[in-house]
Amino acid sequence: MGSKIAKAAFLVTAMLFFAILALDIAIPTLVLCTMALSTWLVSLDLPVARKHGGEAA
Repeated sequence: MGSKIAKAAFLVTAMLFFAILALDIAIPTLVLCTMALSTWLVSLDLPVARKHGGEAA
């Protein structure tokens, strides 16, 4: 009986380890992609955001 409990505990521990390992890779990837996207959006030359000096409103 103790062997089944030990195997189940090992299985749960292994599953938690690999689930956390996957998150350890996925979360920084999402953060870096978000940072790259925000940098790209800020660097766009949007004509709507430009104000022309000297023109009447």
